[in-house]
Amino acid sequence: MMDTNGAHTRETAGEETRQIQRIASYGFLLNLGLTAMKATLAIFSGSLAITASAIDSATDSVASLVLYIGLKLSNQKTATFPFGLYKIENLLSVVMAFFIFFAGYEIARHAFSPARMPPEISLATILLVSAGTIATFIFGQYAIAAGRRTGSPTLIAEGRHRQADVLASLVVVVSISLNYFSLEFNLYGITVDQITAILVLLFIARTGWELLSDGMRVLLDASIDHETLAEIQKIIESEPMVAEVRSLVGRNAGRFRFIQAAVSMRTDDLQKAHGISEKITSKIRNRVPHVERVFIHYAPQAREYVRIAVPLSNPDGKMSRHLGESPYFAIARLRLNDHQIEEQDIVENPYIDLIKGKGIRVAEWLVAKNVDWIVLAEEMKNKGPAYVFSDAGVNILVVPATDLKKAITSVFEQDHLTTASQAPPQTLDDE
Repeated sequence: MMDTNGAHTRETAGEETRQIQRIASYGFLLNLGLTAMKATLAIFSGSLAITASAIDSATDSVASLVLYIGLKLSNQKTATFPFGLYKIENLLSVVMAFFIFFAGYEIARHAFSPARMPPEISLATILLVSAGTIATFIFGQYAIAAGRRTGSPTLIAEGRHRQADVLASLVVVVSISLNYFSLEFNLYGITVDQITAILVLLFIARTGWELLSDGMRVLLDASIDHETLAEIQKIIESEPMVAEVRSLVGRNAGRFRFIQAAVSMRTDDLQKAHGISEKITSKIRNRVPHVERVFIHYAPQAREYVRIAVPLSNPDGKMSRHLGESPYFAIARLRLNDHQIEEQDIVENPYIDLIKGKGIRVAEWLVAKNVDWIVLAEEMKNKGPAYVFSDAGVNILVVPATDLKKAITSVFEQDHLTTASQAPPQTLDDE
């Protein structure tokens, strides 16, 4: 049977990848244009601040080109890399960080060189640098929005880098404007032009560190965020057949997420457990974005105890012939090794006064109490409560007994009731 949800997810991911590649190409062209413009202005003006900005844009051009090439490769799967090359996106974020540090080094080297002649700034220079700043701001906002929409760490990194460029460019605009209006001054022998270059260096160093630390976390397989893992755990636990989530881990690779869970199920039927695992996987992929792969390691619940529910007509232990109409229920916890009752409670039916649907509500209530067996005096096939119990892995036992003690004893007469499941654990990979 075709997994339409999985196919839709991959189609969406493919479209997002194409969008990311398109935006990366725009970034390269923008940076290339800014580099040419600033380099020309730096030559004619002699401004160290503009020179620093030109070096920054040149470095960005190279980084954007590497980014574009990397994104082309990131979705490729080969025999050597069967899970894809998704981490190339994060690797490129780290590469971009080193490009940024290199730009910072070049700026620092020029900034701490002996002071030169004051730059010659024209109004056209101010207008062109201002226009480049505005274009960078617009592209940065666009890249961040697209990165958040697609979940791409690379695009978000690109957008943040552009925002840092905007701040640095604004400082440059202020610096050359002061020069244009002949408001030049020295601070301990350091000119405004040099001070501006140093400020640009600080912006670059901060951005580079953020990209480096974020990229390295993913390359070292740091876990995905706690909120996402908590959401996934709720999805798994919402499945009635799941008795326990024994472990749950996840990691990022590029903008994609890989999930691995180990669960105990209330069934010894491996075919049924496999179907439940597929159902859980589908829910995770539909509700959590950019989940590339889900591994579910499942095994029957190993039990030392069994919980039994018996509908009663009165608190003295007389069995009732109706589920929803039963005023009381006995819920007993029994040890499997010696068949002794460890705990027993007589509880009132909280839905006895409902006009309609009380049988299903009672069944759901018992499932929430982690009941393993429900002992009845009459068959209830093809009825709503029976489906609720079946979906939750609750065993239904119909017996001719009329009192609680005999009902409980009848459960232990079942040949397949053992102290622990003998079925081996299984793993479901959604691929």
